[in-house]
Amino acid sequence: MVALTEKPQTRLTTQTVEIAADTTTIRSLDWDRDRFDIEFALENGTTYNSFLIRGEKVALVDTSHEKFRSLYLEALTELIDPQEIDYLIISHTEPDHSGLVKDVLQLNPNITVVGAKVAMQFLDDLVHQPFTRKLVKSGDRLDLGNGHELEFVSAPNLHWPDTILTYDHGTQTLFTCDVFGMHYCDDQTYDEDLALLDADYKTYYDCLMGPNARSVLAALKRMADLPPITTIATGHGPLLHHHIPELVGRYRTWSQEQAKAATTVALFYVSEYGCSDRLAHAIAQGIAKTDVVVELVDLLEVDAQEVRELVDIAAGIVIGMPPQSGSAAAQTNALLSTILAATHSKQAFGLFESGGGDDESVYPLRNKLQGIGVTEAFAPILIKETPTEATYQLCEEAGTDLGQWLTRDRSIKQMKSLDNDLDKALGRISGGLYIITAKKGGASSAMLASWVSQASLEPLGITIAVAKDRAIESFMHAGDRFVLNVLEEGNYQPLMKHFLKRFPPGADRFAGIKTYAATNGSPILADALAYLECEVVSRMEGDDHWVVYSTVDVGRVSKPDGLTAVHHRKVGNHY
Repeated sequence: MVALTEKPQTRLTTQTVEIAADTTTIRSLDWDRDRFDIEFALENGTTYNSFLIRGEKVALVDTSHEKFRSLYLEALTELIDPQEIDYLIISHTEPDHSGLVKDVLQLNPNITVVGAKVAMQFLDDLVHQPFTRKLVKSGDRLDLGNGHELEFVSAPNLHWPDTILTYDHGTQTLFTCDVFGMHYCDDQTYDEDLALLDADYKTYYDCLMGPNARSVLAALKRMADLPPITTIATGHGPLLHHHIPELVGRYRTWSQEQAKAATTVALFYVSEYGCSDRLAHAIAQGIAKTDVVVELVDLLEVDAQEVRELVDIAAGIVIGMPPQSGSAAAQTNALLSTILAATHSKQAFGLFESGGGDDESVYPLRNKLQGIGVTEAFAPILIKETPTEATYQLCEEAGTDLGQWLTRDRSIKQMKSLDNDLDKALGRISGGLYIITAKKGGASSAMLASWVSQASLEPLGITIAVAKDRAIESFMHAGDRFVLNVLEEGNYQPLMKHFLKRFPPGADRFAGIKTYAATNGSPILADALAYLECEVVSRMEGDDHWVVYSTVDVGRVSKPDGLTAVHHRKVGNHY
């Protein structure tokens, strides 16, 4: 039986459908959404799918986007009294699936939240309230009773660092959240007409899964150990039932093709030891900014042959130091020896402590790698206290440094690729000189910019082009706040020289620079001609830059007669 609840003015609806024994989906249908995360255009809207499994215990798999708050909670409470829900399974913490976690916990604070360790760390920042938690990894099981035994499969980076898949042995249903999904909205619950879905399925893979092709292959390998799958309950679009072998096979083929051509970094760490999970994912996020594939490998879930094969094809190696004692020490030390034996001088490496209090020292391993002739891409990251936002920023910037080193030849080739006359003509497009400054938590960043333009009057808005591999990119997502400092003609050289230089990971970009705090918390440069306080509304993806649209809240000029410094380029093939 299908129940539809419509809210026609906003074209948001919910649909509840029984998809298997004791299993119901709540599909939040966003009919008119034309862009997703400002990453790519949508032709057919999207859905956010949540699932309710009733055994002797009851589990809710994922929630929905916050825009569906009233509709989703109404649909959920019509299906079940929230006090009867025992578990809330978090496939990953991206807001379109976890946007209502806080609301569900307010309805029933006694729910046990189930997810990967790194997911719990993200949720702490999302819900801002204590909750009961259960950490799971590949192979762990949760028995709901009445035949509904859930088995979890780790799938990091698909496309979120904390992704897990959930398999119900009782119904042979695999709950996959983003994996195998698509942005396609209609009232057909399943994939009956494959021809209608082809283009959206491929676009979704290319945008969200393709950049992590090796992680896709690793997840497919873990899925192969599961019993038969009769339904793939995705987080977006129709559920897969009629064409599972075909659609899963496409992921395998596309990922194999992508992985062959991609520059890859192998990132080894020990999960659930210290802060290694989140530190590793912060480094991975920085590497991914440079269009380099990252393969995260838990040293407790891999054998020596897999390690050798991965190191052999990797351009870069990153290692989170394992514990020097305990039951796993013999295994991890043997695998470190395997990594060393397979490493060669054309690779780059980076090392980080895991913060577990019993880490192996980085320095003996560092000396051995340097002895082989491997290039150190960033200095060892040492954890002496509980990591802060500044620590994770350091990790992300270190990862970006590694990725930039690995792609340096490609970047030079791109700079030389334009026609000489076109270079010169494009370079004649001038812009002002500005410095973007931002602060979030205990972390701060800054960037010299000239691709800045007013974009709207009501509301007042500007656009800024930010290279994907710039450190400040992480401070410029929807909802983030920053300051645009306008440099003054004849008085900009000291500031420009300072912010043009390359900063090592984690360095204080404001050392020696006079600043004061804006109302939004970001630094204002005391020597700027003017400043604007801004809030990011949306982002549009270009090939190598994000075009960030922001509204302007506050602005002041220090010298009413001053002129904005102007940037004139000779060529337009780099920035």
